[in-house]
Amino acid sequence: MKPLFFIVLALAFNGFAQASDDDAIAQGENELAALIADFEQYYAGKLSEQDIPGGAYAIVQGNKIIATAGFGVREKGLPELVDPNTVFRIASVSKTFAGGLTSILASEGNFNWDDKLVKYLPDFSFKTKKYNSQLTLEHLLSQSTGVMANAYDNLIEANVPLDKILPQFSKIDPLCNPGQCYGYQNVLFSLIDQVIQKTTKKTYAQLLEERIIKPLQLPTASVGLDGFFSTENRAMPHVRARGKWHPTKVAESYYHFSPAAGVNASAIDLGYWLIAQLGHNPKVLSEELLKTITKKRVKTRRDLRRKEWRRYLTDAHYALGWRVYQFGQDELIYHGGWVQGFRAEIAYSREHQLGLVMLMNAESNLINELGTYFWSGVLTAIHQQQQDKKDQLKANAD
Repeated sequence: MKPLFFIVLALAFNGFAQASDDDAIAQGENELAALIADFEQYYAGKLSEQDIPGGAYAIVQGNKIIATAGFGVREKGLPELVDPNTVFRIASVSKTFAGGLTSILASEGNFNWDDKLVKYLPDFSFKTKKYNSQLTLEHLLSQSTGVMANAYDNLIEANVPLDKILPQFSKIDPLCNPGQCYGYQNVLFSLIDQVIQKTTKKTYAQLLEERIIKPLQLPTASVGLDGFFSTENRAMPHVRARGKWHPTKVAESYYHFSPAAGVNASAIDLGYWLIAQLGHNPKVLSEELLKTITKKRVKTRRDLRRKEWRRYLTDAHYALGWRVYQFGQDELIYHGGWVQGFRAEIAYSREHQLGLVMLMNAESNLINELGTYFWSGVLTAIHQQQQDKKDQLKANAD
């Protein structure tokens, strides 16, 4: 049996959408309060079970953050608590910001999605030169370069600079023609940084601040290692050893690849980011841009085998910095993130105007369980209520 939370959530949606008098509004408010209390108890209980040092979540409905909370501590052994404004590294959820910023700049004519990468990085080359002229900017952000998954991530983790990594691509070829198959990348994805700098004469971090962070009023979001440490209210990373979580150092390496994994944010920041994805800040992300960003570009069959998610997914694609999942009869726009000591997950349903973000300062797969639990329960409840409405209307008509 699903817990009260999911039943209440569906009722709360209906209550606010259909309320026509004070009693209905009051009922909806009470149901929403029960939703928040129940989910907080469930989420906190799961984190406690696995002794996760700290975590935070935010639930968005329409243009509002309707629930958010923090749990645990920023660093194990210290008293400072996590709250909804605590900043975490969001790892590959940063790719969603890259998709948004790059789409804005492309729409303004700074470059085109079908531009060849070598137009901006003429020294870039694969082993077989014919592939060079096939690789476009769209392929970078849609993870459809055709290159084997996570190519040269080992060099990122060894803190090798980009100018030393790029020549390594001349030793390999794509597994398929660019655009024809999926291969998740961090190095190649981040080359959009070089394109942006060459075409705008500004850094990626500057433009993300100017075009995304400030206009969306993300209160504590930042880019880079300095941005992380400039925030006093920050969660420190933890890794598991000998059956316990232990604090570890902040790994600098992926910060040098900002589009792929360089953003820091709180649950509140990502709640506002979700509101924009749901279409409620069109001055920053217009409806046309959102369609461009979430257009399916390449199938990601491997996602259909993901632990926890595989029970629900029937199709999966990569768009521009976002994944597009067919979750039963519903479409979810999704991305997860994992960097040393942190996990992050963000997802939303445009149809149901609902979004969820979760952050942890520990490398735990629990985040997959929590995400699928939330979405399977809430979507089941919503569809059941929709069916009940149809049945009732039919009964009344008879």
